[in-house]
Amino acid sequence: MEYISRLGYQGLEIAPFTLASSVEEISPARRKEIRLLAEDYGLQIIGLHWLLASPKGLSITSSDKKVRARTAEYLKSLIEFCSDIGGKVLVFGSPKQRKIENGSSYEEARKRAKEVFANSLDEAKDRRVTICLEPLARRETNFINTAKEAVSLIEEIDHPNFKLHLDVKAMSDEGRPIPKIIKENKKYLFHFHANDANGLGPGFGKIDFGPIIKTLKEIGYSGFISVEVFDLSPG
Repeated sequence: MEYISRLGYQGLEIAPFTLASSVEEISPARRKEIRLLAEDYGLQIIGLHWLLASPKGLSITSSDKKVRARTAEYLKSLIEFCSDIGGKVLVFGSPKQRKIENGSSYEEARKRAKEVFANSLDEAKDRRVTICLEPLARRETNFINTAKEAVSLIEEIDHPNFKLHLDVKAMSDEGRPIPKIIKENKKYLFHFHANDANGLGPGFGKIDFGPIIKTLKEIGYSGFISVEVFDLSPG
């Protein structure tokens, strides 16, 4: 965290699988330690991402009711952990854990996902944590690939703690102007990731971030802009 602070960042997101195979294994003392360490370095813990990468066997679209129930319970555990360390946002990407399984239709998967999210949102409200649904590129998953699809589910669930997360890398897969996507969905936008389509940070690829930042200012976006980098080789 010291290095992050020295670079001038104001906050950070945590991928929980980097701390433990399950957040349920992280003690109250360790949670307090994480929160206080961030405070010591003047950092705000924004929240969590890569939520369901671990433990194994989780899915929001599984046809197995027991799997969905366990996933909903684990989402509640993530909400609790996020709140305990001072975070307020869960970025729900988890491409493999939302993939439509063979033999299931999109609508069946959508119905199951709705059930899982709905079962965890009261906990989110109580803990003042917002779950942000992230559209992902088609090469990553086959469920919810556009902002329009995400907003459709958000509107149907209709809960104040269930909002939209937009990611530049993912939006570039839509083949539409990114500023236009942002404007169309400003009502539900709660969190934002800035990364290039090549997996690098802003300015290290072909995407022009000028119009993107301009649009975020125009719509009055006041949340964090997180830098999510997948290719660390230049550094």
